[in-house]
Amino acid sequence: MSAAYNTNENGTETENGAGDGIGSGLSRRRALRLTGAGGGMLAASALLASCTSSSKGSSGSGSGSGGVGDFPSTPKWKFVFVNHVTTNSFFTPTRYGLADAASVLGLPTPQWTGSETGDVSQMVSAMDTAVTSGADGIAIPLTDNSAFITPTKNALAKGIPVIAYNATAPGNFPLTYVGQDLYQSGFEMGQRIAQDVTSGEILVGISQPGGNNVQPRLDGIIAALKAGAPSVKVTSINTGAAQAGELNAMTAAFSGHSAAKGLYAVDAGSTAAVAQLITQRGLSGKVHGGGFDTLTDTINGVKSGALDFTIDQSAYLQGFLPVLYLYLYRLSGTLVVPPSTDTGLTFVTKANAGLYVSANSRFEGGPNKSVITMPGSIALPPATTVTL
Repeated sequence: MSAAYNTNENGTETENGAGDGIGSGLSRRRALRLTGAGGGMLAASALLASCTSSSKGSSGSGSGSGGVGDFPSTPKWKFVFVNHVTTNSFFTPTRYGLADAASVLGLPTPQWTGSETGDVSQMVSAMDTAVTSGADGIAIPLTDNSAFITPTKNALAKGIPVIAYNATAPGNFPLTYVGQDLYQSGFEMGQRIAQDVTSGEILVGISQPGGNNVQPRLDGIIAALKAGAPSVKVTSINTGAAQAGELNAMTAAFSGHSAAKGLYAVDAGSTAAVAQLITQRGLSGKVHGGGFDTLTDTINGVKSGALDFTIDQSAYLQGFLPVLYLYLYRLSGTLVVPPSTDTGLTFVTKANAGLYVSANSRFEGGPNKSVITMPGSIALPPATTVTL
């Protein structure tokens, strides 16, 4: 379910078939009239057509972008996303999200750059390049505690806003963080594991031990099991940042720990590898399994029963929201300060995995761009907790 991208003359990657925007010059009054004129796809099609037509008619050949809705015209701000594993399929929906947000706002698709292998020095180099080349905003996972402090300070000193996404770190200076509460997600996963495994050994795959994007999850699992199932021994398996090698790493680990009661992981690739391993070895029902994210092998594993669960952190929002926040921050001259945003923790089990399969949507990395039909009723979420 990976996307295809092209690179233009400015080094900015764009998804095949994606334009630069649908948002120029459409008034709110016109939008409301269109959405009220008919139902379902008819109204959506009319609105999209009007937005696209308006964008083409107003953008011209100049450097500015027509206003979105009633917003003023703006420059075609160029944002840069630095990433730690640029080719990892986990970030396919993230790239869809950033492209979609840019399209809605009438901006060029942000550049996607960084490292394929989690190399922090390559990420720093990419960030430095973004600063010196005059990027209008930068989004970056703070996978290291100290490496990005100076580049962030340099960016801010030049009026370039910086947002952390997917991973953050203490003592750093991004304007905000957009992503999952990683330690809490690991802790809740540990509590879920304790329902199934109360003693013995479990293996937990981790792609980048010590990395701020995954280590907090492992720490949370260990803490939860220490409290709820202290007889469980956690053995972590370094699966490596290269997605192609994670199945081999988990397979080799299980061969040396065949009595393990459960196989788990704290990153997308390792979780998919666990699902493949359990399926290929016929271990469903014999060992427990679970992990993170919604790669195809993972969702299929949940649906088949190879995995008890996986955790969805909404990778799409980790692309969409930073673009929106950077845009509003620049548009308001820093008055609209981006909020810290937890992109969520949804347990995907056999009970709800079917929707992920049938939707096959770009929100989870699939090709489907259609509106997904709402269910007839919505399950009650947890009750709100108010702290005064």
